[in-house]
Amino acid sequence: MAGNARYTALLDACVLYPVSVADALMSVAVTGLFAPKWTTEIEAEWMGNLEAERPDLVGRLSFRRDNMREAIPDWEISEAAWRPLVGSLTLPDPDDVHVLAAAIVGHADCIVTANLKDFPNDVLAGYDLTAVHPDDFLVAQLDLDEIAALTAFKAMRARSKRPPFSPEEFADVLERNGLAATAERLREAAALI
Repeated sequence: MAGNARYTALLDACVLYPVSVADALMSVAVTGLFAPKWTTEIEAEWMGNLEAERPDLVGRLSFRRDNMREAIPDWEISEAAWRPLVGSLTLPDPDDVHVLAAAIVGHADCIVTANLKDFPNDVLAGYDLTAVHPDDFLVAQLDLDEIAALTAFKAMRARSKRPPFSPEEFADVLERNGLAATAERLREAAALI
């Protein structure tokens, strides 16, 4: 798996919904290891799902959304670009077709998603795409440039103020959110983060 600014990852809503997973991806992205992309429809999906689970957040997610947009100025794959492809694509879950369409027109190398079954390899291969779990993706970034990735995780941990997390607590949060292998790598490098 490559990891420079030309390597592009389309981020599915399910990896932007949990704040720790989204923060980990955004933190590593701003180092330049990869170029993340998403759509306004993907934004609406993660925000809607989070608001449905946490009604106290209704109307309060625009700050997080705007910070993500500011951190990654070229994040957007426009609806005008991906919408025409939707009718010609098929996936097990029709609600995910817009993600595949955006990945194709955004020249993505992979789709980062926790829902791997919804993006079968035999379908994606026809578009030179792969689906990658966020944990595997982040470990690959650590393998690619461990210093840059660890620096990103260190900065992410430093932003945790309520409460400030020890390296072990920080790794535990990531593990609880589906990033077990990433958490293990961070535990091994605890003195550096």
